[in-house]
Amino acid sequence: MLAACSHNQIVSGPLQQGASPSPAAVADKAVYASAPASATANPAFWPRAASPSAFTDAATERRIDALLARMTLEQKVGQLIQADISAITPADLERYPLGSLLAGGNSGPYGNERAGAADWDRLVREFRTVSMKPAANGVAIPIIFGVDAVHGHNNIPGATVFPHNIGLGAARDVAMIQKIGAATAAEIAGSGIEWTFAPTLAVPQDARWGRTYEGYSSDPALVASYAAAMVHGLQGVLAAGAPLDAGKVAATAKHFLADGGTVGGKDTGDAVIDEAELVRIHAAGYPKAIDAGALTAMASFSSWNGVKNHGNKSLLTDVLKGQMGFGGFVVGDWNGHGQVAECSVTQCAQAINAGLDMFMAPDSWKGLYENTLQQARAGAIAPARLDDAVRRILRVKIKLDLLDNPLRDRSNYAAIGAADHLALAREAVAKSLVLLKNNGSVLPVKPGARVLVTGPGADDIAMQSGGWTISWQGTDVTKADFKNGRTIWDGISDAVRAAGGTASLSATGDFAARPDVAIVVFGERPYAEYQGDVPTLDYQPAGAQDLALLKRLKAQGIPVVSVFLSGRPMFTNPEINASDAFVAAWLPGTQGDGVADVLIAGRSGKAARDFTGTLPFRWPADAAAPVTQPLFDLGFGMTYQAPAQLGALSEDPGIDLAAAMNVANYFSGGRARAPWSLSIADAGGKRPVAASSMVSPNGDISVRSVDVTVQEDGKAFIWNGNGSVIIEGPSANLEEQLRGGAVLSIDWRIDAKNAAPAQLFFGDKSVSLTEYLRNAPVGTISNLSVPLACFVRDGADLANVGTAFRLEAEAGLALTLMAVRIDSPMQQAACPEAVD
Repeated sequence: MLAACSHNQIVSGPLQQGASPSPAAVADKAVYASAPASATANPAFWPRAASPSAFTDAATERRIDALLARMTLEQKVGQLIQADISAITPADLERYPLGSLLAGGNSGPYGNERAGAADWDRLVREFRTVSMKPAANGVAIPIIFGVDAVHGHNNIPGATVFPHNIGLGAARDVAMIQKIGAATAAEIAGSGIEWTFAPTLAVPQDARWGRTYEGYSSDPALVASYAAAMVHGLQGVLAAGAPLDAGKVAATAKHFLADGGTVGGKDTGDAVIDEAELVRIHAAGYPKAIDAGALTAMASFSSWNGVKNHGNKSLLTDVLKGQMGFGGFVVGDWNGHGQVAECSVTQCAQAINAGLDMFMAPDSWKGLYENTLQQARAGAIAPARLDDAVRRILRVKIKLDLLDNPLRDRSNYAAIGAADHLALAREAVAKSLVLLKNNGSVLPVKPGARVLVTGPGADDIAMQSGGWTISWQGTDVTKADFKNGRTIWDGISDAVRAAGGTASLSATGDFAARPDVAIVVFGERPYAEYQGDVPTLDYQPAGAQDLALLKRLKAQGIPVVSVFLSGRPMFTNPEINASDAFVAAWLPGTQGDGVADVLIAGRSGKAARDFTGTLPFRWPADAAAPVTQPLFDLGFGMTYQAPAQLGALSEDPGIDLAAAMNVANYFSGGRARAPWSLSIADAGGKRPVAASSMVSPNGDISVRSVDVTVQEDGKAFIWNGNGSVIIEGPSANLEEQLRGGAVLSIDWRIDAKNAAPAQLFFGDKSVSLTEYLRNAPVGTISNLSVPLACFVRDGADLANVGTAFRLEAEAGLALTLMAVRIDSPMQQAACPEAVD
């Protein structure tokens, strides 16, 4: 609850766990109320599987028995803890015998997110060398090091970046999947790393989920068909008494379970489904991955029927380790244990007792180690459960040769972006493309044609690669990061010229000489988990700039080819109608030549490749989600050999976009929520702020993404001069919220303050925050709630609100913004001072 306030104050105070839920959360609870309540799995309903005997052979188990007998309690507890390299130094391992390290999405060696393979290799060796120092009893257990290499070794500039999994699902090529796994493993191992958090075996059912592109398909059979192939590609086939080859890495089957089945497609949300659906859809890939020898699995952030998976013993122990016979270890997700009931990020025996074997505790590791050690001493974690977790971790370390040869030279820097890997990625891009329309056989582009290439994604390596590319959200990637990378423009221009034609690139779609055809590349900007969640599947519900470009070209009588970049299927009927040809290109990665291989004919009049990709998800006929009435069903895809005409499509979104467009949640999870955008206005001009960002103080406001409670869930602003932080979007009608007495609710942390005037705008009217900021707590997360009526009193028009938040302030103010939303009042609140 919020702290009490007097009648004439703005509601403000520290946030506590019992705080009133947002309207969206209340709506979700209404859905949950009619759902099945059980979150206890019956193992008899689940398929049987088993880790290979080559992983759990008798000789290995005897060796582990001997190690366990010699290890101290401190060492055993240390094996359960994984820290992020941004929050630990090698010297820390001399006191804290941790078992594992990771490099999260925004962590790089020595603080350099763009470090090369040699620096990664050196960093791993430095940490591992310290971890090998003999303890008092002579036992030393080297650390295991993991990274998110989810579409190639995407952490390193110049690496081979393959299409994201949704594109690989469209390719429907199991043999190619194994080759991609092997190439990815060679590049990971070549930089001195032995463990990747892949493959993702999610089966996304609601494409509003921001991680949809990490799933191969909504079809559990397709996901299952890829699971073993990717594990074998990454690890090879396990052999008894032998470690993985030097060019192989440990795989991770993730995220267990039903991360793709949450209500509303909400990341870290709740899968409210019965057990039969949980098994039939969401468990499909795990038996295949376990049988193939996956060495590790990762628990999901999400819940099943209200119980967090990190704390669900029936799933982690009874099903995964019992019925499915998984012999490896289960690692948590980023501080996911802290979401378990009655847990915090620094204390959660419940997760270990439920079957988690290794905490992913990136920045909470020290407190978690100390508290877990205390809990183990007190018996809150039984010795047998502790030994079982350590046994599982040691099995994996033995299979990786970490105990016998901890400083084994795995380095092969030449593998990073090797020519054969790039060629494989180009092949994967071509096979992933799905042709949805080709009226008049405008494709392939004929030899000798004059081609205009335009659209925001035409020459943008970030847009075509998506999230999890160099950085977590992938928003700051440039061509300089991938000198061996090829944008879609690079590929098309070379192919057109090779066929005797001419190609020109135009950011605006303008041209000097009339083109024979225009290729427009557009789609979603990069995003990753939870920052990519959207309220509707409608593409560009506000503004529709890309549609306007298509229509402008069509109005000039120019045949238009659309290349749509996206991490999910979307309602694009208006864009399809405005196109002669429409290609779903997903997120193809860095080898844009693969697009040209299919779209552009050579001098013979034929393209190097025909379309072979088919839809791995239903393509929506409207903007509603989940998709129940598809425009194109699973498996649809046209080819040059079987041409077909597509008639005019309905452009009715099928839902009330004004209601679905999100008029109440402006900022959460570290970013502005669609269709709202975040920007700053200062001496540097008005500049947009990306989801994952660091804006240097060229003007008077600096911005950076920060972790407050979870990864990058806040934006930290520092005023070095006068300026504004702004959240704005299309005109929204908030009269109904006004009648209900709603408030503008802001969660933030004031980091530094001044005595200068400050104004908070909503719409075109403002309230003074000068007095509030003078008295606000510093360094503590707090809430500020201002009744909408305060802004109306001076004439604000709540039927047309385009500015949801504008904070004007002067030098000296610093704050971290966490949430801005319209909320129901939790207690009586009044306006501060007078409306200016």
